[in-house]
Amino acid sequence: MSNNEHDIRVLNHLIEVTIDSMLGYAEAAKEAQRPELKDLFGRRAEERQRIAARMQEQVRLLGGTPSDEGTLAATVHRVFVDLRAALSKGDEAVVKEVERGEDHIKSKYETLLKDDDLTPATRMVVQDAYQLVLQGHDQMRDLKHSMERTS
Repeated sequence: MSNNEHDIRVLNHLIEVTIDSMLGYAEAAKEAQRPELKDLFGRRAEERQRIAARMQEQVRLLGGTPSDEGTLAATVHRVFVDLRAALSKGDEAVVKEVERGEDHIKSKYETLLKDDDLTPATRMVVQDAYQLVLQGHDQMRDLKHSMERTS
């Protein structure tokens, strides 16, 4: 497998995971009760859309066809089902589910950043995306802990 093919495969996997995250945030934004959470989740959904678009562009530069939808994995479906169940329990439960999803996407990026076969250009794209994912993860973690302390 050429480096381009490997990079395209890795990027397409991350695109799918990132689109899943975007869809989760969009769902949380629709269902959150507090306006500031609706806004926060909406901004994160837009950010994830931009991350996916940047990786899609890298796939095109490598001569590949970028993925344009999320994964169909059962685990992702379960995350959405869990999020939907949390929505009926209020904003704190939603934040907990969103933070759990952030743990998932963060671990996917961290695993793939350990891949020694990525080309430097692709590694840079993934690393830049990871920094934004990490910020989102940390923000949701902090929000979850803050809500736990005040409840």
